[in-house]
Amino acid sequence: MSANDSVPALKIEALSKRYGEFLAVDDISLRVEAGDFFGFLGPNGAGKTTTINAIVGLASITRGSIEVFGHDNVRDWRTSRTLIGLAPQEYNFDRYLSIRDILIYQAGYYGLRPREVRARADELLERFGLTSKAKETFVKLSGGMKRRLTLARALIHQPRLLILDEPTAGVDVELRIELWALLRELNAGGTTIILTTHYLEEAESLCRNIAIIGNGRIAAMGPTEELVTQHGPATLSVTVDRAVETLAPALAARGARRDGDPRTLYFDGLSPAQIAPTLAEIEAAGYAVENLEFRRANLQDVFLELVRR
Repeated sequence: MSANDSVPALKIEALSKRYGEFLAVDDISLRVEAGDFFGFLGPNGAGKTTTINAIVGLASITRGSIEVFGHDNVRDWRTSRTLIGLAPQEYNFDRYLSIRDILIYQAGYYGLRPREVRARADELLERFGLTSKAKETFVKLSGGMKRRLTLARALIHQPRLLILDEPTAGVDVELRIELWALLRELNAGGTTIILTTHYLEEAESLCRNIAIIGNGRIAAMGPTEELVTQHGPATLSVTVDRAVETLAPALAARGARRDGDPRTLYFDGLSPAQIAPTLAEIEAAGYAVENLEFRRANLQDVFLELVRR
């Protein structure tokens, strides 16, 4: 491993951002390793957009520091900006340019000349299925094509870190799956991706690591599977042949609870290996099992638990 391999794609330390008296981001720290696919999740108003704006230089920092591949985004802002591609949720294209020129002009912000990027623009148009629309203005594109153009524009200068703000908002299921495949391909090719999304199944499917922010603070952070396991245990529900008036000691020791239906027992945090012994104890207590359901937690369960907390 070279020295550069250990430099994270993004390192945020003790970041705070105030707008007057309002504290939008409150002393957050996080680290995104190079090559990661990282989810940055939270409800509306949690501080996601403010944090992203601070990363890309659209918002000043009240306190703390941000480094992009080891470059401080305040002291070494010029280099830092060239390493980041941002695909925002809102469309902000020049309505008078063709979509090919949108890509070429975007490259100019990074000091790349039109001659150098024409081939790159054509390559991206082909990759995103937009070649036939190259001379059209963006207002003539469908919603799905506008999403593809947003992503293509973010990639025109070949950034090492790609930040996606709700990249599949408003697109149909078919295009969402197509974009997922494309993002996985980009990540497999070495591009570090930070994703914000309200589609939690999208984050769970794509992201290896996740941070959940609420009220400007990090509520939880870690590998996706570990977060789901730690904060959203599996639940076993067992329906028996008659109402459970009193819990047998062995069932109480396993954490059995009743919730609504007097004939159904619930057990939280059981592993699959514990199901058979639990059923045996239910039958030993004199009940016949009529139905059971084992439900593993998902990211939505974790998200809702942490946000409510």
